[in-house]
Amino acid sequence: MASFTPYTYIQCPCQEPTSQGRPADDAPSPTSQDLPDDDDDDHAFDPRAPRSNYSLYPLEYLLYCDVCHQIRCPRCVAEELVTVYCPNCLFEVGSSSLKTEGNRCTRSCFQCPICIGPLAVQSLESAPDPSLLTAESPASPVPPSGPWILACSYCNWNSSEIGVKFDKPQGIFSQLSKLRHGEDHHHAKHSTTTSSGDISMSPKKSDAATVAAPETAKARFAAMKSFYNAQNNTGPASTGLAGLGDYGFSSPGALSRIMNLYSGNSIAGGGHHKPNKPKPSAAREADAAGEGFRAAGDLDEGAAVSKLRREGWAGTATREQARAQAEEGARFADELWPIPYLLRTKRSKRCPVCRHIISKPESKVGNTRWRIRLVANNSIPSISIKPLHINNSSSSALLLQPLQPAQFLLTFKNPVFEEIKVTLATPATTPGRFASKVTVLCPQFTIDANTDTDMYLDDVLKDGEKDGGGGGSGSSSSRRRRGLGDEGAGAGATTHHQAEAGKIWERGRNWVSIVVEVVPASLRIEEPPAVLRKEGDPEPDLSPLREDEDVLEIPMFVRLEWEGDASQDQVGAAAGKEKDTREKRELAYWCAIGVGRISQE
Repeated sequence: MASFTPYTYIQCPCQEPTSQGRPADDAPSPTSQDLPDDDDDDHAFDPRAPRSNYSLYPLEYLLYCDVCHQIRCPRCVAEELVTVYCPNCLFEVGSSSLKTEGNRCTRSCFQCPICIGPLAVQSLESAPDPSLLTAESPASPVPPSGPWILACSYCNWNSSEIGVKFDKPQGIFSQLSKLRHGEDHHHAKHSTTTSSGDISMSPKKSDAATVAAPETAKARFAAMKSFYNAQNNTGPASTGLAGLGDYGFSSPGALSRIMNLYSGNSIAGGGHHKPNKPKPSAAREADAAGEGFRAAGDLDEGAAVSKLRREGWAGTATREQARAQAEEGARFADELWPIPYLLRTKRSKRCPVCRHIISKPESKVGNTRWRIRLVANNSIPSISIKPLHINNSSSSALLLQPLQPAQFLLTFKNPVFEEIKVTLATPATTPGRFASKVTVLCPQFTIDANTDTDMYLDDVLKDGEKDGGGGGSGSSSSRRRRGLGDEGAGAGATTHHQAEAGKIWERGRNWVSIVVEVVPASLRIEEPPAVLRKEGDPEPDLSPLREDEDVLEIPMFVRLEWEGDASQDQVGAAAGKEKDTREKRELAYWCAIGVGRISQE
């Protein structure tokens, strides 16, 4: 049995199954029929529901809006682009270049198509050794001359394996594009359209000149796009798409033209009518190779089959290599081209309710700092759980025995500088097919503020003396942390400490530990007796044990109350208030606590 690490996931409030938060086209979850009405907030959270997979996050993944005082997850924040850059050369790319050149780096930044490592520009001919004697001794060393290739230092792949060589070491992106489909791009760019809608090479050449068919898929798409654009721009008597251009949908007066379709063709201020336009003819489809059309009869795979038999598995491209290509269609290893680096972005995040910035990085590419970063770890208490009594022999693979009570220590740590009142609530039994019983011995308690004073150093020193068997100060610290008074400082006060209902287990400077008792359910799948079944009850689920169904998860509702400074960010909120005004704040959320795995024996 693999080891299990206890975890705590927090639910973001944006994923609550209410009528306001659920989209109109979203289908109800399979457990929605078991929930009460939307105006009843007393229903328990089910961490095993399919919808819960998209709402539970670790505390490190969440942000916190200090204006709305709500938790924000990565799915509900509004993102804005700050900087677009290349991860290899760290060159910042402008928005205009991004629209024209695409989302790939246009400099000499390429990845190896075999191992995805960085490619370097190297010369095929090495430079002459200056120590050798030659007839002419130059004053300065001669730089290496071309041709140039792209080489990978990890898998020793180079572009000469696919027949790609460069004349100069600069402008590799443009040279590579010209070598791959430069002629096809030239054909698609300079092709023109005659009045009948057919594409020809140039108006100066004869109309009978034939157009060479483009070879790549990108060039065929460009030729077909130019063909249909030419049909849309011709006269009204040629094609049926020309009528759409006459209405002027892209002009500033498009709205008035559309309204005239419903109000009639009469001219304002007179009784004359506009002459009827001739009915346009049907649009012609692309049917020639020069127009981007490729007939099914031309798709001969005989050469590819022969090549596959000749080169075998080693000569084919893997699925990951073909997926990493900038253009689709690579099936063999010699069809893999160098991959331009995909551009990355730096993004700022805003609260979807108040539009307050909760995360904003530095605009400079080389700077990894954050200008604003409101993480939830600095605003709400962290929750951790561990067994109260750990057996050293089975600590690597902790299993919960069915129907045997087990106690766990739940620790809350306060990161803020105010005292927080915590109220916990859990269902009596966990949801799901196997219901386990859960009991929180101390559901209400307070956590002291995270004071940044010299007392923190004293607490650390006292804890060290206690752990190392130091004198009386360690015993006093232990009594204070466990909530025992001087009357409980007997011989067995700390060794035989028992969990009691309504009392905390241990308290520190800014943390509190309480005891949670669970009774794991039995994982035996048995049909209940007919005597216990009532008429109208659903059929029992007798399917085999599903994945991770033996994990005991406790849904817990956490409610936090504290007093903080009055918010100064809202307009008019601080008007008429004093500077030191305090206001009460509340935060409530559901969380799922993974305790351990239940034994199946």
